[in-house]
Amino acid sequence: EFRIPLPLELDEFRRGQLYSVAEASKHQTGGGEGVECLKQHSFCNDTTILPDKSLSGLYSYKIYRLKSRAPWALQKLLPDEAFEIHEESWNAFPYCRTVLSNPGYMRENFTLVIESTHLQDNGNSENPLNAPEIREIVYLDICDDNAIGKANYDSETDPKLFKSKRTGRGLLKPDWVNSITPVS
Repeated sequence: EFRIPLPLELDEFRRGQLYSVAEASKHQTGGGEGVECLKQHSFCNDTTILPDKSLSGLYSYKIYRLKSRAPWALQKLLPDEAFEIHEESWNAFPYCRTVLSNPGYMRENFTLVIESTHLQDNGNSENPLNAPEIREIVYLDICDDNAIGKANYDSETDPKLFKSKRTGRGLLKPDWVNSITPVS
């Protein structure tokens, strides 16, 4: 279980998430590769996604074609289907469920389910996804340079150095998670 506090209101995060997904899809697509959106529609009062909850939101079904990103040797050894990841996503913000699979190559032998919930807190809510009690909880601090590594550091994207002109928030200090609001 990963917990990643952010210095944002929930609605700010939601808008940023939608924008980031659209931008990433746009930049990764071209030349027969990237993201193909096969289905996208709203759903209402669905009780099959999360037991005991009636959810409404946006469903999408996408295929990610990633062959050019694989090492050359794997591109030569494996069929094209090995590099296609299918994604089904139910975005009922603040709850999201994403299922990744590779039906063309690994068939039913590979499924990855990602569940997330977005809360207006500093990451200390008790078991927000009702996961088994025995689990590892990892807290990620967006200002921890050790988590990024020197080779990947870019001052242009360092959250410690950013100050929002619109909200006045920014220039995050050590222990920012416990000293600023909002945190989501």
